[in-house]
Amino acid sequence: MNMQKAVEQLKDYKQLQARMQVLSNYSIGSGITLSRLNGDDQLQDLHRRLRGLPSYMYLSAREQRLETTAHAYLKQYPAGIKSQLKAIPEYGADAEDDKILQELRNKIKKVIDARGYGVRDDLDAVLERLSELQDIQDEIKRIDTVLEALQRYKPEYERLIRLQYIEGTTVSRAAIKLCVTERTFRRWRDRALQEYLKLSV
Repeated sequence: MNMQKAVEQLKDYKQLQARMQVLSNYSIGSGITLSRLNGDDQLQDLHRRLRGLPSYMYLSAREQRLETTAHAYLKQYPAGIKSQLKAIPEYGADAEDDKILQELRNKIKKVIDARGYGVRDDLDAVLERLSELQDIQDEIKRIDTVLEALQRYKPEYERLIRLQYIEGTTVSRAAIKLCVTERTFRRWRDRALQEYLKLSV
């Protein structure tokens, strides 16, 4: 990397952070964002923990009644949410069961709508955005690692680089913040970039 490339990389830092935030919040359907896809799924973890408990410990009385009715009418227990909707009969043995079965179907339909099964993006587009997000995260991490290393032995250089290139502070204002003359600031700037380049290799 040369000096000009280092300067461009540092000046793009805030733009990379903004792009990372946009990509992280990009919805890919099923109520999932790219950041969720890229990280751990806490909802699945919660489901795993609840499966080990008896249902009366986390379901209300009404929900227990729905569960009991569902068990009475289900011949099989499909895994997919759409399959579960198809497995629930439209009519029960009496009017009360009809009402409960309809309520169950409505709850499953709400889950289907919330997960956005009807508006899933193309898999290639999702993978492309995920790849871009991971590349940006890696780039930001590289810059942060170099700046942290520089801060350990030349904190004034690290501060100068952040002020000048990342925050876009003018030379005069950055010099004031660092309590140095503009001439000293310019001299330090060249040295700071050279140190940054050495650490970037």
